[in-house]
Amino acid sequence: MTTSAFAELETFITAEMERWHVPGVAVGILHNGGTYTAGFGVTNVDHPLAVDSDTLFQIGSTTKTITATIAMRLVEAGKLSLDMPIRGYLPELRLSDESVAERVTLRHCFTHTGGWLGDYFDDTGDGDDALARYVAQMADLPQLTPLGEIWSYNNAGFGLAGRVIEAVTGQPYEDVARQLVLEPLGMEMSFFGAADSITHRCAVGHTVLDAEDPEKARAEVARPWALARNANCVGGLISTVKDQLRYARFHLGDGLAESGERLLTPESMALMQSELAEAGSGTKAVGVSWLLNEIDGVKTVAHGGATKGQMSAFLLVPARNFAVTVLTNADRGRALHGRVVKWALENIAGLVAPEPTPLPLSADKPAEYAGHYSAALSDLDVTATDTGLVLQVIPKGGFPKKDTPPGPTPPPAPAVFTAPDRLLITDGPSAGNRGEVLRGAAGEIAWLRLGGRVHRRM
Repeated sequence: MTTSAFAELETFITAEMERWHVPGVAVGILHNGGTYTAGFGVTNVDHPLAVDSDTLFQIGSTTKTITATIAMRLVEAGKLSLDMPIRGYLPELRLSDESVAERVTLRHCFTHTGGWLGDYFDDTGDGDDALARYVAQMADLPQLTPLGEIWSYNNAGFGLAGRVIEAVTGQPYEDVARQLVLEPLGMEMSFFGAADSITHRCAVGHTVLDAEDPEKARAEVARPWALARNANCVGGLISTVKDQLRYARFHLGDGLAESGERLLTPESMALMQSELAEAGSGTKAVGVSWLLNEIDGVKTVAHGGATKGQMSAFLLVPARNFAVTVLTNADRGRALHGRVVKWALENIAGLVAPEPTPLPLSADKPAEYAGHYSAALSDLDVTATDTGLVLQVIPKGGFPKKDTPPGPTPPPAPAVFTAPDRLLITDGPSAGNRGEVLRGAAGEIAWLRLGGRVHRRM
C-alpha cells in the first residue's frame, strides 16, 4: 500500500464510522508480507480512550477457527479423529435425538451440519466444569434438521467440540488454546475473559439507538461486557489487529509458525480450507470451520464474529497473500466492516466482485414467499412487493445469555431475487447479505436461511 492508499482508506473508514455511528475501529491488512495497522475513534463513549493497533476487541466467532486449529493439531497427534463418533470421547453425550448422539462427529460440528438448535447460550459458571455443564444441557436442544444434511450456523456444535478437546487433553480449553495456538504463534495480546484483558486497553461494545434518525442516533455502552466462560471455544477470544495478522500469516502458510516450528502439515492446512459441505447465505462452502467463497474465481477464506456490541471481520485470500481484519465496537459494525473489507479487496488485493443481476419475476411470484419464519434468536416477517420481498427481522433476545432481552429492531430490508429461491438484500445496514429458500420433498417452502441460520416457515 502506498501513502495515498493509506490516506484514502483512513478517510473511507472515518466516513463509514460516522455513517453507522460506530465509536471505534481497528483495522489490519497484510499483503505480500507487508502489514498495515491503525486505530480510529474511541474504546468507550462513557470513558473514552483512543483506539490504536494494540487495543483489545472481542473477535467473536473467529475463535471457532482457533478451536478447529487446535483440533487439527490433536488429530495429527493421534488424539482425535474428525470422523469418529464423539461418544468415543464423551460416552456421556446425550442429545434429543439418540441416533444423532450415536453418530455425530467433529466433522459435523466443524461444518455446522449437526442439525440441532445451534443458538443456545447459557451461563454455566466460571469453573473448569463450565463446558461440561453446557454440553449436558444440550440434551434439551431440539433436532431441527437431519444430521449432516443442511448447513445452518451452529454455535452449540463448537461448544461440543471444545468439550471434546478438554476430554482428550485433560485440560481446560483455554490452557490448550494457549499451548497449541496462541503461544506458538506469538499471540501475546490475545486472552480469554476479563481477568487478563482488563489490564490492557479494551474496547467495549455499544448498541446504536435511534439509528435511522441522524439527529437522534447515538451509541450506548452494551452490558454485560464478557461472554460466559463456556463460550470461550465458540467466540470468546479477545485480541488485537496485530495478533490477528499473526494468526492470518499462519493460515496463509503451510503450517509453519514464524519461529520455524511446524504446527500442522501442509495436508492438514489444505483440508481446513477445503470445501467439505455446501453452505449458503453468501457462503459457498465450509471447510474445517472456515467459510469459503470465490471472487472472480479466486478463493477467499473467512470467519468473522459478533458478541454483545462488538463485530469483527477476518478474511484471507491465499492466492494473493492477502489478509484483512476489521474490529469494531458497535452492533452496526457489521455494516462498516463489510464495506471496509470490500474496499481492501478491490484496492489492494485487486478483486472486484461482479454486481448481481436481479432476476425478473412474474408479478405474482413474490407472494409465494410471504409469511412468518422463526428461528432461535429472531423471527422474520416476509412481505411481497412488485419487485421482490421485504424482510423484517424481529429480534427475540437470548444472546449472550438465554434470558438476554432483544436488542433494537432493525429497519425493514428490501430484497430481490438473483436466482430461483436466492435472495439479495439491497438496502440498509444488511445490504449485500444473501439468503435462500429451502424446500421440502414436495417442493413446499420449508425454511428461509438468512444470516447462516435456517428459519422455519410457520
